[in-house]
This record gives sequence, C-alpha cells and structure tokens, in this order.
Amino acid sequence: MAQVPQTFFDALAVRTWCGLALESLGRAREEIDAINVYPVADGDTGTNLYLTVESAAAAVEAVFTAYDVGKPTLADAVRAMAHGALIGARGNSGTILAQLLRGMAQVLAAERETAHTDGTGLRLALRTAADSARQAVAHPVEGTVLTVASAAADAAGAATGDDCGAIARAAFDGARAALAATPGQLAALERAGVVDAGGRGLVAVLGALVETFTGEAAPVVAGAATRARAGTEDDPAGAEDCADDPGEGGPAFEVIYLLEAEDAAVARLRDRLDALGDSLVVVGGDGLWNVHVHVDDAGAAVEAGVEAGRPYRIRITHFGAGDAHSTGERTPRERVQRAVVAVVPGEGLAGLYGEAGATTVLARPGEPPASGELVQAVRRAHAREVVLLPNDADLRHTAAAAAEQARAEGIRVALIPTRSAVQGIAALAVHEPERRFDEDVVSMTSAAGATRHAEVAVAEHRSWTSAGICQAGDVLGLIDGDVAVIGADVTAVAETVLDRMLAAGGELVTLVLGDDAPETIAGHLETRVRETYLAVDTVMYRGGRQGALLLIGVE
Repeated sequence: MAQVPQTFFDALAVRTWCGLALESLGRAREEIDAINVYPVADGDTGTNLYLTVESAAAAVEAVFTAYDVGKPTLADAVRAMAHGALIGARGNSGTILAQLLRGMAQVLAAERETAHTDGTGLRLALRTAADSARQAVAHPVEGTVLTVASAAADAAGAATGDDCGAIARAAFDGARAALAATPGQLAALERAGVVDAGGRGLVAVLGALVETFTGEAAPVVAGAATRARAGTEDDPAGAEDCADDPGEGGPAFEVIYLLEAEDAAVARLRDRLDALGDSLVVVGGDGLWNVHVHVDDAGAAVEAGVEAGRPYRIRITHFGAGDAHSTGERTPRERVQRAVVAVVPGEGLAGLYGEAGATTVLARPGEPPASGELVQAVRRAHAREVVLLPNDADLRHTAAAAAEQARAEGIRVALIPTRSAVQGIAALAVHEPERRFDEDVVSMTSAAGATRHAEVAVAEHRSWTSAGICQAGDVLGLIDGDVAVIGADVTAVAETVLDRMLAAGGELVTLVLGDDAPETIAGHLETRVRETYLAVDTVMYRGGRQGALLLIGVE
C-alpha cells in the first residue's frame, strides 16, 4: 500500500507506522513462527507479535475515530498505541514489544501539547524503549529481541542529524546487523540454524518505521529464515529449547494475565514469580501491568497475581509433556495428540483447569470471549485433536463457530455443550488422552451431562423469573439455568438450592466459591452435606472473581 512519507513523527505517523507494521508482520508471520526456538519452541512468536501490533493499531484507530474535527495529538496517539499493545500483548516477545512501545510513548508523550517530534525525539524514544524493555525482563539474555532493540538504539544514537527517516534507517540497519549475529550468541539458535524469532519481528516493525518516514519499503532480512529444516508438516518449528540453563527441562505452563496493581505490589510479585519459574516479563505501569511467566504451578502464578492486585484476561497454556521443553538431541517437536480448551469464569478456576492440562480462556462478567479468542486458544493448545468446553449455555453459538474455523484449519474438534464450569470440571476429571478420541469425548460428555449445575448470584435489577418477581439486590438460586429460589440471605439460599438438588440423589458435591461469597458459607454447606447426606462427598474450590457468588455441581 503506497504511503505518503512523514517528515516528522506526529499522530499520523504513528497511525501509518502501526498499519505498516501490521502488514509487515502479517507477511512474515509464518516465517517467524517457523524459526521460533527460544525460549520455548512453540512456533507462535510471529502470531503473537502480529496480535500484539493488531491491538496497538486498533487502539490508535479508535483515537482517530473519536475526533470529529482535527486529529489527535502525538501524545494521544502514542499513548493509545502503547496501551493497545499492553492489553493485547501475547507471548514472551509480544510482551517485550509492548514494553518497547511503552518506552517510546513515555518520551514522545512527555509534552502533551507537542504536535510532533523530530529525529532527536525519535532517537531518545528508541533508547528509552530498549532500556525499559531490558529492565522488564527478570533475567535478560543476549541474542534475543533485547539485543536487537539495544543495537537499534545504539545505531540511532550514533546517527547524526534530526531527520526522522535517517534515524529510523540507522536503527533498522543496526537491528538487522544484530539479528544476523544472534545465532552466535545463543546455542539454541546456532543448533537450529536460525536467527532469533522475536528479533526478526522487531526488525520487521522497524522496517515499517523506515517506510513511514521515507515511503520506501525496507529490504527483506537476508537469511532470516535460514535453518536446518527438519520439521514436520504439522510443525515446521522443530529444534530444541534452550533456557537459561540448557541442562534442565523448562516449566510446563505459560501464564499470562493483565494485572491492576500498585508499583510496590508488583515489585513483590516479580520476586515471587521469579522463584516459581522462568521467562518472567512484567511490563506496564500506572496501575496496569501485563505479566508473562513460564511455571510448573500455574495456580500459584495466578494466586500471586491475586495477592498483588486484580488479575484478569488470564491465559494459561500447557506446553505438553516432553515437547516444548525437552533438551539434548531430539526429533522435531510435533503437535500433541489431544488437548482440552475451556472457557472459565474466574481466576481460581483458570489455575485449576490449567493444572489439569487444559488451555483456558477467561470470561469476565459481562465480557464473554469472541469466537476468535477461542480459535486462538485452540491454536495455542497445539494439538491434532481438541475437546472444547464452553462452560456457558450462552456461548454455544460462539464455540460452534470457533470449532468450525479450527476444523477448517485441519484440527479435529469436538464441542461438548457444557453449560457451567462445574460440568467442565466433571468432564475434565474423566478425560483420558490415551483413549480413542471418540471414546474420550463420549466419556467426557456423559460426565458433564450427569452433573446438575446451580449458582447463587445477586439480582442486578427487578425482573420476572420462574420463581416469581425479584428485586435488585435479592439473592437468586438458579438450578440448571432457571431461577428456583429467591431470598435475602446467601447461605440460606445456597442451602435450599443444595437440598433441592440432592433430593434427586448424588454422590459428589462440587462447590466453587467466588471472592464475594461469605467466608462461612463453605464450612456451613460442607457440614450440611456431611450430616444430612451421609454417602455424599464434597469438594471445594476458590473461583476468584467469577461473577456468581457460588457455583454448585452435583454428580
């Protein structure tokens, strides 16, 4: 797409840059995915960078759309770009890119009323970006995107003049040279015969910056995808992972979430997560952070976020035993045979499902996931066969659309129409990846169908229900999706709901407590079951901020 060169760095240049960077990453996405071997050979760096920039570009477009007359200031545009990247950052490299853009924004938005900046401002922005990104990574490693960013900033700093095009060109050339040298800095890259995937993505983004100011497309990076290609058709991104200690296997889960928290709490969070795993990157500021870490205990990583503040948009990816983190001589990484993808309503359940090996999509109250988010989760699961658990009756059409799209991409998907997270827990409990796919799906469907579900919630407004008229603030007990009890006391309503469900029989009661549930309700209900229903067992989980006060399952 032809672009009018931008002499200065203003709001329009930010918009143009985001659009060109998105186009460039779109063209290079598959190539970058194919050379992704560090820190985990999961073949998704190109996709993650694309999604991160896509979110940044959308935020900038929204700012321009909001102006009926005139255009936004440079500060408006770069802050939107940084915020969009922060909330949409995916994976290790995407999170670092978000911090690079945030570092640039800190400089370019310093003077809110400034209409534009020149090469001097761009030079300083690139330096601040590289430094802030390095500070965000718990244990910086050379030969990665951090090295490429620092080289770009060094080259921009050595360039003379105030022309933005010349500064951008110098940064691009410095980044490209540093990228070519990355195989000599990381053993994993040298063995695989590739350059760093995250660095390759950054070079594409800087190439778009050059085109923004000069109108000329930057040259393709020579040799960027050179590799000893021994990959399979399912996954061309073979080659081993080489973490900080190449003699050890890496953690089993990738955990990512947005976090609303104060600076002091985030400092403590960094220390705790650093002790739990590796590949720790915490970016952001001003009360909003994006947290990325690889751990063996996904629940502990989420709980650490809960203690620090309010985590949301939690994504937990199970790398799969013996693939992404294996070490030594190995065959190319292939897709796992089977995975479970589940929508969950709270942070606590995200940790629970993640520990059971599921890839999760968090559904916040009033913010159901779109089909595209479910498709991305299916792709992240990196499996030939996927069992999809929507865990909400209202998501059945969304989940069906996602399943169809994933099938069109060659993934075998079975959609189990779970209507509650407790049904999903029951299905996951009988999941056996070693069974034939159809047998596993039938078993999981049967377990979910045999689980009656209920929830206790507070009415938001006056309305007609199957149990009569409720007022705003009333406590509602819903059984299998219909209002069965209206009351004023949470514990009393929960007890009534539980008694009605167990009147039809049952062997196991599952209780999932939301953060706003009374502290005593779990003990009260467990005692009620133990004393009244002698042959029934009870299990309790913490669901976090899940919307409902309490979820109940009876099997």
